[in-house]
Amino acid sequence: MFFNYKIFVNSDFLLFRLDFVKNYGAAFNIFSGSRIFLSIISIIFSIILINLILRKNSSNLIDLFSYSFFLGGTIGNGIDRIAKGYVIDFINLNFINFPVFNIADISINIGFIIIIFRILKKK
Repeated sequence: MFFNYKIFVNSDFLLFRLDFVKNYGAAFNIFSGSRIFLSIISIIFSIILINLILRKNSSNLIDLFSYSFFLGGTIGNGIDRIAKGYVIDFINLNFINFPVFNIADISINIGFIIIIFRILKKK
């Protein structure tokens, strides 16, 4: 089922609100206005992640999942940044004061959390 775009913009849901924010920087809008630098970083990081995924032993699925989450988020934000010059952030949490973010940011954070748990588990 498709909904009219205007129904969702700035509408309140239980835990979050959908807003349209152009993020010209990286996380929390750092490096704002550094489109070329951030685009190059996205491309380099994507190549590194693809290399890690291809070289990783397929028996360790948790590492592959974490790299895949990182890669998906990096490519998603990278495409926006290269094509438009900014990343579209749209998820605004109502219950805490937190910067607006998008699905790619969630994916990157899930990958990061998995890697942290793997590192802590090894210790």
